[in-house]
Amino acid sequence: MDNNLISVEYDNNRILVSGRELHRGLGIKTDYTEWFPRMCKYGFTEGVDFNFLKFGKVQKEGNRLISRDIIDHQLTIDMAKEICMIQRSEKGKEYRKYFIELEKKWNTPEAVMARALQMANEQLEKIKTENSKLVTINQAQEKQIEVMKPKVSYYDKVMQCKDLMTITMIAKDFGMTAAEMNQVLHQKKVQYKQSGQWFLYSKYQDKGYCSSKTNVYETVSGFGVRTHTYWTQKGRLFIYNLLKEDGILPLIERPDIPA
Repeated sequence: MDNNLISVEYDNNRILVSGRELHRGLGIKTDYTEWFPRMCKYGFTEGVDFNFLKFGKVQKEGNRLISRDIIDHQLTIDMAKEICMIQRSEKGKEYRKYFIELEKKWNTPEAVMARALQMANEQLEKIKTENSKLVTINQAQEKQIEVMKPKVSYYDKVMQCKDLMTITMIAKDFGMTAAEMNQVLHQKKVQYKQSGQWFLYSKYQDKGYCSSKTNVYETVSGFGVRTHTYWTQKGRLFIYNLLKEDGILPLIERPDIPA
């Protein structure tokens, strides 16, 4: 098997490939701009299975340089494998087998451990930065706490707490289960689920909304790694404001529930 069959990128704990490069490698005769929309009809969703890309390319035509926009897409490995299977060709089988081998290497205990440790270090640095910002914010908000009585608001409650929280704890504030809250955030394009874990979309990754804790545990064959996602207080306020736009309030602020 060719170890360099197609170039890959690693982003947000995912393996990604270029739609155009896959189109070219599979030997598809149909123009890419016609072929890709046809593939999407099999049920692929932008933002989940692929991301839209556009970049400029300068081409020489005669004595002139012409700038053109080139359309491409970043595909997840799962989408790329399905597209290869749809082609029903030897090239499709070859590429699909290549993607399966990539996934095996990506999911070895050593690779998972390395990614988990890197993610933990990155999250630690983000938390340190966000904590220093929250100190300043807290000082300003403390002046408003006295004004916003007699009933303590959910915002007051959040600002008085500095601990990381599970989605179960936050969901309970709204009278929901963790599964219900995760689905709400998924429907609002805040997060997506992969390999049993929820991840924020790239739009929200650098906002300091979440932090991860990694636990290493022993297994019969050696060891395993389990990563748990926790929400910061900034993330908790983000969820509060997001749901408030739809009229979804925490129990503490609902007028039908006594203070």
